[in-house]
Amino acid sequence: MKKTLLVICTVFLIIMLILFWNFRQVQAENRAIQKFNYEYEFYNREGICGIDITTVINKATDNNEKCEVKKDENGYYIPNDEDSINIDIKLINNDKTYRMEKIKEVGLEGFVEFFGEVEFKCTNIEYHEKTGKISKMTFESLQK
Repeated sequence: MKKTLLVICTVFLIIMLILFWNFRQVQAENRAIQKFNYEYEFYNREGICGIDITTVINKATDNNEKCEVKKDENGYYIPNDEDSINIDIKLINNDKTYRMEKIKEVGLEGFVEFFGEVEFKCTNIEYHEKTGKISKMTFESLQK
C-alpha cells in the first residue's frame, strides 16, 4: 500500500514539475515577444522624424537578415508567417508608398538629408497571427 502511494505521489510530482516548466517556458516566450514588439511599438505614434524612420528600417532589416527571411527577384523581403517585418513609408508630397528595401537601395543618407526633419506618424501596424510579433508598419509623412 505504501509503495503504491509513493509511486502515485512520485508520478503526480513529476507531472506537476513538467506542467510548471512548460508554464515558465510559455511565460518566457511571451516576455520575449513583448520586448521584441516594444522595440517597434515605441514608434507607433505621431511626430517621429525621418531619422527615427531610418532606425526602424535598420532594425527591421537586421531582424529579417538574422531570421533569414527570403527575398524575391526584386530584392524585397517575402513576408512569412513568423518573423518577417516590412516597413512602408508613404510620402504625401507625391502620394506614393515606398518599401524599406527601396529606401535602403537609394540610400538612407539621402533619405535623412531630405526627410530627416519631416514629421511622420505610424498609420498601420500589423502582427503575425502565428507568433504575435510585428509583421508590418506603415508610416506617413505629415508635411510636404
